[in-house]
Amino acid sequence: MGGYNFDKDLFRKRVRELVKLDSKVSIEDANPVQIYKAVGFAIKEQIIDPWIDTRKKAKEQDVKMVYYLSMEFLMGRALGNNILNIQAQNDIREVLEEFGVDLNLIEDQERDWALGNGGLGRLAACFLDSLATLGYHAYGCGIRYKYGMFKQKIEDGYQKEVPDNWLKIANPFEIRRDSQRQEVRFGGYTRCETDEHGNPRYIQEGYQAVVAVPYDLPVIGYGNGVVNTLRIWSAEPVEELDLESFDQGEYEKANEQNNLAETICKVLYPNDNKYSGKELRLKQQYFFVSATIQRAVERYMEEHDDIHGLHEKVCFQMNDTHPTVAVAELMRILLDEYGLGWDEAWAITTKTCAYTNHTIMAEALEKWPIDLFQRLLPRVYQIVDEINRRFVNEIRSRYPGQPEKVQKMAVLYEGQVRMANMAIVGGFSVNGVAKLHTEILEKQELRDFYEMMPEKFNNKTNGITQRRFLLHGNPLLAQWVTDHIGDGWITNLPEIKKIEPLADDPECRRQFREIKYQNKLRLAEYIREYNHIEVNPESIFDVQVKRLHEYKRQLLNILHVMYLYNQLKDHPEWDMVPRTFIFGAKAAAGYRIAKLTIKLINSVAEVINHDPSINGKIKVVFIEDYRVSNAELIFSASDVSEQISTASKEASGTGNMKFMLNGALTLGTMDGANVEIVEEAGAENAFIFGMSAEEVIRYEHDGTYDPMTIFNSDEGIRRVLMQLINGFYSPEDPELFRPLYNSLLNTKDTSRADTYFILKDFRSYAEAQQRVEAAYRDQEWWSRAAMINVANAGKFSSDRTIQEYVDDIWHLDKLK
Repeated sequence: MGGYNFDKDLFRKRVRELVKLDSKVSIEDANPVQIYKAVGFAIKEQIIDPWIDTRKKAKEQDVKMVYYLSMEFLMGRALGNNILNIQAQNDIREVLEEFGVDLNLIEDQERDWALGNGGLGRLAACFLDSLATLGYHAYGCGIRYKYGMFKQKIEDGYQKEVPDNWLKIANPFEIRRDSQRQEVRFGGYTRCETDEHGNPRYIQEGYQAVVAVPYDLPVIGYGNGVVNTLRIWSAEPVEELDLESFDQGEYEKANEQNNLAETICKVLYPNDNKYSGKELRLKQQYFFVSATIQRAVERYMEEHDDIHGLHEKVCFQMNDTHPTVAVAELMRILLDEYGLGWDEAWAITTKTCAYTNHTIMAEALEKWPIDLFQRLLPRVYQIVDEINRRFVNEIRSRYPGQPEKVQKMAVLYEGQVRMANMAIVGGFSVNGVAKLHTEILEKQELRDFYEMMPEKFNNKTNGITQRRFLLHGNPLLAQWVTDHIGDGWITNLPEIKKIEPLADDPECRRQFREIKYQNKLRLAEYIREYNHIEVNPESIFDVQVKRLHEYKRQLLNILHVMYLYNQLKDHPEWDMVPRTFIFGAKAAAGYRIAKLTIKLINSVAEVINHDPSINGKIKVVFIEDYRVSNAELIFSASDVSEQISTASKEASGTGNMKFMLNGALTLGTMDGANVEIVEEAGAENAFIFGMSAEEVIRYEHDGTYDPMTIFNSDEGIRRVLMQLINGFYSPEDPELFRPLYNSLLNTKDTSRADTYFILKDFRSYAEAQQRVEAAYRDQEWWSRAAMINVANAGKFSSDRTIQEYVDDIWHLDKLK
């Protein structure tokens, strides 16, 4: 495949025309939003031919294709990334300057695409970028959420969820594909009849249906002319309006189908604390999985004449448990629509579906109540029941007299459909996402499966795309790297190792420090604009940005800030290196403890930031609505990367890799991919603390940990915890933070006190923070260690991860 042949003159002409056509104004009178839309449409016009050509070449060469099924795709903004990948930055910048417009201003008009929330979705986005850049044909498949998860507002220190209407400005890159719509059915019942050969044939009747309409978005490979597709499905009613019911005054009934369709695509991860929320989540998952598989099989059969070869040309990669209903849905299509026998259909399915596990915690592996699953997906449930019956027989045959094996591995058990179990049974590959994570899966959480079918298990350590998180997100450092070693690292990140010798050059270290300082100025300006807080760019920028969950231990971080503040108040003469603690995180709408932790962070910030007696030595900042576009500013400016999850709980993490690539030093536990980061960059260039995964698992099993012992024996910790309940940070409501206190010290609110060992690791964490302070005083050492981290980030490119998926799981051929 070639490049993109960007036509600068055509682009200039089309931007002028599109502004006029879309907004009825001249380019001179257009506002930034109008210009953004015109620029987006003009770029789309220039990549349409490569997009069509990619599909044409894939068809001609009959290459195998992966469908990456994910509830989330955290894409961020597209405009800047697309400009970068077609290598037209200079031409587009020059054209816009002719119009008197700054490209950065135009990029800022775009809303982050609200299609994801956390690391799972961002990983999916990085994978799509790498697949296109490496020249493999792929579709990312998900849902076109109208409002995403939510836009986070902070009001009086509390998280408030408001709709994220990201589609308010039309997305110039999307294309609606009405010709490929699919019908998805819910509810009703199944009827069995016999065909002419005496075989049973199952028919679903009495169902509700929605139409799944695909919207395609380009995923542009860097400089190579390959344009893959992110396909997001939108739900629409089969009939817009039941006119007969409307004419009879039954207005709600008349609009019933419309409401069903609208609800499915409204938000990402509806609150499932209630039964109705669980039902909506299951509808969402089945909706996009069914639409994707129907179309994928249909497309395969347009180009091939034998369904038995499906697995040779198609792979469905299930990103965590959300899309694992794909196993049963593919079986349904093969059985009911293609008339295959069970054994034939199962042979195809188990060679076509593959499963990525993203969590060690058993409670995060999705389980659905059987009554809900059976009512909503009656035919699919029948298939799940048969999968389970056959597998349980296999377990009993393999392990006679061991009923506990059935208890642990059955797909249906105690009134629940266990989706991870179905994915493992019905897939040919099960992969973890970091070396430690995969080891724990094999030895702990999925041990029984691993012992029974070890050939299915493998590890694929996660990665990130350097094109988004260095080339686009940190242009100063990217240019510096290119100036010294060339631009090969953009598509082959291990080449960045060539900068390692520069870490011993005092002038290079000075240049590196200056780049970091400029990035800190940029972030300080963002904080001044959005948080109205002045932060010192010469302070240590100590950063924890990620989804807010108890196991990620944002609570440990803020308790330590409270501890430091106490130390500073007790010893005002302390010559402390100024520290800016930066947090960014969304908490799930129904997650009470997580949302209270956000309130605590902001309450602590309110007290500390307004205390003149500490002379600005500590500042605390909570960045509202953490997302990809502000993450790029944050990573590039960070000194310390907080990766402090309870060891054995974080599957991988990818934020840790983004910080590393941007020259921040890891302060973390030996958890997830931290283990491999330390292996690559050296333990001497990180700050490791806390219990090991083995120690945590041992404490969990023997139940001997008692946080009250620590509370009673450690005055510093006791003082901090008492400040949670004596009104120090909440004078208007001293009991406000009582649930956090209780979660650490008693079992009123949790099954076990201090579930994530915050108090157990506190002193080790505080000591590691002292090492951070001491190290930062030696700026020559610090900049050398930061440069070594950047130089050794090569392993953590998503290009490497994808190539491993290709080699070991998918077996794709590159487009020629």
